Amino acid sequence: MTAVLELADVSFGYPGVPVVEGLDLSVAAGELVVLVGPSGCGKSTLLGLLGGHIAPTSGAVRRRGQSRTIYQQGGLFPWLTVRQNIARGLPRTVDPASAARKISEWLEVTRLADFANAYPHQLSGGMRQRVELARALAAETDVLLLDEPFSALDYQTRARMRQELIATLASRPRTTVLVTHDIEEAVQLGDRVLVLADRPTKVRRVFELRMPRPRSPTTPGAAEAAHAIMEELGLTCSPIED
Repeated sequence: MTAVLELADVSFGYPGVPVVEGLDLSVAAGELVVLVGPSGCGKSTLLGLLGGHIAPTSGAVRRRGQSRTIYQQGGLFPWLTVRQNIARGLPRTVDPASAARKISEWLEVTRLADFANAYPHQLSGGMRQRVELARALAAETDVLLLDEPFSALDYQTRARMRQELIATLASRPRTTVLVTHDIEEAVQLGDRVLVLADRPTKVRRVFELRMPRPRSPTTPGAAEAAHAIMEELGLTCSPIED
């Protein structure tokens, strides 16, 4: 498959603090890759490199098409309605009639049509994240980069947002890279899960997930994959001997 994102022997760091060193990474068209690893290992830095927000110290970054990033803090304009926030994601070259059609389409896809004229402060956390998702996808970029976008949400809302993301990508495919600390989320969403080592980060292990989506923690193979990833991260406990 054609690679849409590539890091070739990429290094990046701050004075005296190497973050990424000699890393190779490739993401195929339409693939959803999840990055997990210890806090501070450089997951967000990798997203910045992939999105072009950070320039590598050495090595090459190749990106085919445009990318859009969604951050965990959110970035909605509080003075704009849901409809107007989504409109901000559209290319400026889109004519008004096409823009209105695209906005209406994404309002329907993300089940926000009844809240088109609401302001961010009038929405729940999950709904605001759906607006973020709609705005990013309305731009029709080739690449979607997600930096722990659901981490501030409660468990039920996170579960619903995972379902929203899978449904949206099924109807409007994108090459997607997701950073998360949530192993259940990684297994539920990813085509591949890349476990990263501590700084300077490298890929310790790659887990290929072949189970069809949508997935749940009880999907055959999901629990085993989650346990293996946690074991790789050193998060499992040894059994207590009598």
